[in-house]
Amino acid sequence: MMLPLPLGEFQAYLFDCDGTIVDSMPLHYTAWRQALDEWKCAFPEDLFYAWAGRPTLDIVDALNQQQGLNMPVDTVVARREEHYQRLLPTAAGIPGVLHHIEAAHGRIPFAVVSGSTREAVTASLDALGILDRFDVLVCAGDYTRPKPDPEPFLRAAELLGVSPHACLVFEDADLGIEAAVAAGMAAVRVPQPRQG
Repeated sequence: MMLPLPLGEFQAYLFDCDGTIVDSMPLHYTAWRQALDEWKCAFPEDLFYAWAGRPTLDIVDALNQQQGLNMPVDTVVARREEHYQRLLPTAAGIPGVLHHIEAAHGRIPFAVVSGSTREAVTASLDALGILDRFDVLVCAGDYTRPKPDPEPFLRAAELLGVSPHACLVFEDADLGIEAAVAAGMAAVRVPQPRQG
């Protein structure tokens, strides 16, 4: 399916990674469940998708507060990462987005702007054989305020040397769309494969 883009002469494309470039959200959910089960922590699937785009450290903190738990944040994040890395070889790309990456590569610069760790983003893009397409990666730890704050997208535009108003954002999550709009950028919503 061809993903329609808004009209405009864009000078850069900024992509979320999980659920936007890579159909990895089901894999991430499985990895979260496997990691959190070790601490008997509930994480309903609808909440997982509602929190799409939040940094992993924030998710563990929020679950601790929500459920009165004291899970070691760094340990849970590391375990989730291990489980995800094991599942990653089964990941597929989102065809409509991959088409735009191939069509515009070399014509305008690209950045990935993600709430995931740099390790996870690099591994995901590498699994699809497209890591070399991206000029900039802005990942968890590269900004102080995550999506829906515009900071991650503004940081990517700054690193690419492109005005925010000349950037087009590809996003699947509400938090990401909010962040793009707050940054003054045009955005295209990528439908999640699970939504049909």
